[in-house]
Amino acid sequence: MNFLRGVMGGQQSSGVQPSGAETIQKLCDRVASSTLLDDRRDAVRALKSLSKKYRLEVGTQAMDHLLNVLQTDRADSEIIGYALDTLYNVLSNDAEEAEENQQAQTDDLGVQFTEMFIKQQENVTMLLSILEEFDFHVRWPAVKLLTSLLKQQGPQVQQIILVSPMGVSRLMDLLDDSREVIRNDGLLLLQQLTKSNAAIQKIVAFENAFERLLDIITEEGNSDGGIVVEDCLLLLQNLLKYNNSNQNFFKEGSYIQRMKPWFEVGDDNSGWSAQKVTNLHLMLQLVRVLVSPGNPPGATSSCQKFMYQCGLLQQLCIILMATGVPADILTETINTVSEVIRGSQVNQDYFASVNAPSNPPRPAIVVLLMSMVNERQPFVLRCAVLYCFQCFLYKNQKGQGEIVATLLPSTIDATSLSAGQLLCGGLFSTDSLSNWCAAVALAHALLENATQKEQLLRVQLATSIGNPPVSLLQQCTNILAQGSKVQTRVGLLMLLCTWLTNCPIAVTHFLHNASNVPFLTAQISENLGEEEQLVQGLCALLLGICIYYNDNSLENNTKEKLKQLIEKRIGKEIFTEKLGFITKHEFYSKAAQKPQPSFSSPDHMMFDHEFTKLVKELEVIIIKAIYKSSEEDKKEEEVKKSLEQHDSIISHYKTVIREQDINLEELKQTVSSLQAKNEQFQTTISQQLAQIQQHKDQYNLLKVQLGKDSQHHNTLNNNAQMNGFQSEEVSRLKEEIEELKKQHELLQGEVSEKNALIENLKCSQVGGQTDQTTGVSEQVTELQKEMETLRSQLHVQSTEINRLQAERMELLQKIEANTTVTASGESATAASKNNDYEEKIASLLQELKSLKDEVKGLSEEKTSLKRELDSAHSTAAILQDEKLKLVQEVTESKKEQDDLLILLADQDQKILSLKSKLKELGEQVEDEDDLESGDAGDEDDLDDEDSRDDDM
Repeated sequence: MNFLRGVMGGQQSSGVQPSGAETIQKLCDRVASSTLLDDRRDAVRALKSLSKKYRLEVGTQAMDHLLNVLQTDRADSEIIGYALDTLYNVLSNDAEEAEENQQAQTDDLGVQFTEMFIKQQENVTMLLSILEEFDFHVRWPAVKLLTSLLKQQGPQVQQIILVSPMGVSRLMDLLDDSREVIRNDGLLLLQQLTKSNAAIQKIVAFENAFERLLDIITEEGNSDGGIVVEDCLLLLQNLLKYNNSNQNFFKEGSYIQRMKPWFEVGDDNSGWSAQKVTNLHLMLQLVRVLVSPGNPPGATSSCQKFMYQCGLLQQLCIILMATGVPADILTETINTVSEVIRGSQVNQDYFASVNAPSNPPRPAIVVLLMSMVNERQPFVLRCAVLYCFQCFLYKNQKGQGEIVATLLPSTIDATSLSAGQLLCGGLFSTDSLSNWCAAVALAHALLENATQKEQLLRVQLATSIGNPPVSLLQQCTNILAQGSKVQTRVGLLMLLCTWLTNCPIAVTHFLHNASNVPFLTAQISENLGEEEQLVQGLCALLLGICIYYNDNSLENNTKEKLKQLIEKRIGKEIFTEKLGFITKHEFYSKAAQKPQPSFSSPDHMMFDHEFTKLVKELEVIIIKAIYKSSEEDKKEEEVKKSLEQHDSIISHYKTVIREQDINLEELKQTVSSLQAKNEQFQTTISQQLAQIQQHKDQYNLLKVQLGKDSQHHNTLNNNAQMNGFQSEEVSRLKEEIEELKKQHELLQGEVSEKNALIENLKCSQVGGQTDQTTGVSEQVTELQKEMETLRSQLHVQSTEINRLQAERMELLQKIEANTTVTASGESATAASKNNDYEEKIASLLQELKSLKDEVKGLSEEKTSLKRELDSAHSTAAILQDEKLKLVQEVTESKKEQDDLLILLADQDQKILSLKSKLKELGEQVEDEDDLESGDAGDEDDLDDEDSRDDDM
């Protein structure tokens, strides 16, 4: 400022007043040429003071010098702060000095200077690097300058930041700044950064933005917080709205649960501040972003499920039924609850169970409908209640049945007010808006529900004392004939069109009243003003529905007679023209945009969103039905009957194919289990063969040892002396041999039974039938059990033989020991006991001989047992071959499927020819559905043939 004062003072002393441009030029020269940092700092400070008044001059002359200062003088935070403030004053359009008439020129300057600044992308990159400075006088001006750039040239600056390394991360660090001013301005910066840029929105979300923003909201006091909470909510809306990826990330991160405390309002709801109303309004809008009907159905239903599980829906219903809540918050809460329950059966059931805190308690639906049919309630609130009722009935046949049931004579409770009674009261009240809302609400109770359309025909209304009751259908037509307001007639006509669509019984009831058809033809044929054109179009639509869905049960009102009536009284061209009035109306296009009713005034409420979709479907088919001749109708009926027959045949085939497919899967599982069991049998047989070979080797060794023992006893016939214990050993051995022989006899009996079982298996034929396959499986299982028993018995036998061999060796050792003792005393006792020795040795040799014979018999029985096991092994191999034959038969059955596919292809060709005839007759045919059902039928027929081949 000293420098500026010197410049201005020098000029004043000479008597010449310098211009602002000259002063700025001198300051720019000083910034560019001064070598001292203090001089440059004073010059930049002077430019800052002049930048608001002389914005154009500073911007055109000093911008390059200021950018150069930002590059060269980064070490001095003071001059950097002055330069950033000066650039902000030049680029920003928020100058307080700007007058209203100069605002347009100011905006143009901001845009032009911003374009100059971002022309060099390095300038934005340099600004991002300056944000890393912690100094308050540097960081805060940089945040404000970058925010101004995003406001002026958002898409261009977003692209530069997107390609800048760590650009978004540096901006996200502003949320962690301990200085609230920088953090709050950082929120404003991120709001501008995330506008309409899905890529940046995703990056910000994955930089843990949700966690940080929710923490700030909690710290600031949720809905009771200040404007910082509002900024956080606006930023959250930018991140989530129309961004399915971020919505999914928000849901999977369990952030929906953290929204519940936002709506925990106290019992005292008086004195809500304006900021609290704004915050809560934004919070409700954020919930609606997650469950908007425009989101993918899967994402919406998932969020609805989470909101119910975490208690968010319950908390919203508490606000809905609370007292003292501001009207705009109550309206937005109703809209939010509507979209949370729309299409979700669990949420709809819960909402149906909510009761208002009244005495006696009333269902929330009844309380809301009372507001809808009350003409003293605000218009937006009544629209919100209608939207809530529509969402409650959307894809909710259970709820539709409950609403219609309140109108039926058998369920009406005279002591309490029901939803049906309120709808009927609104339908026939003097308020046209109540008439329209009640008619639309009742039409939603009938959408895509033929059962409830028939049930509603039973509703009887008492018109006046002394007169008989009339049906609801007749009362609606009576009000139409009385010529009420346009809005009332439009609502009733929409109700009747929805009611009669795809319900021939309702069409018959409508045509049974002789005055209805003349009334419609009279309305259509008259030349009325523009206001009545919409009514004429709806009357044409209703008459067309009576023709298309007519079952010709009334002789005076058949399809042909009604078409002749149109041709004579109205004319087909005029009828088509009047029908087109509906879709050409401006209110029709507005209502078709979104499900929520949004109208600027009550007079604009003419169409419902679901009804616009119904008109779009019916308009084409009604025009075709009008121009069809009687012969074409007959042909169409014949073709329809033929198609129905073919459809019934195909449905029957599909059922049979499904059953046989199940049987085929069971057979496949059985074959797999048999193959596994066969592998186990082979392994078991191999183990048993190895054990038999081992037993054979042991037997041969025992045989050799017994032979040697016999020779040794013959050489000792004159010298051996037998003790008492030896004869006892021989007796015990003989008893054990007898037991072993008994075991072998039992084993032979079991082997004989096994042979008989194998013979039965050989005689049985392995076919494709499920019962035979199951029998083979059971027999193989029994064979496996027999094999296991045989293996255990062989193991016992082997153990007995080993024990016998050990005892034989012990006996030989004892005999040798006794022989030695006998030789030492031979000289003393030989003469007296010679005869006794000979007798004992002879008896011993005889017993040994008999024992040898028994062992030989045992060997033969083992050989026989081995043969039996070999036979069992060969039988298992035969079973394996028979299973392979079964697989071959299944393969051959697949060849037979080709024949059936050819037959089915012929049948499909006939169906296609019939459909082509329908197209020639002008009937609409859904080709894609037919092709898909044909493909599915071919696949099911293929499975059918597989199952039937297996059964053969």
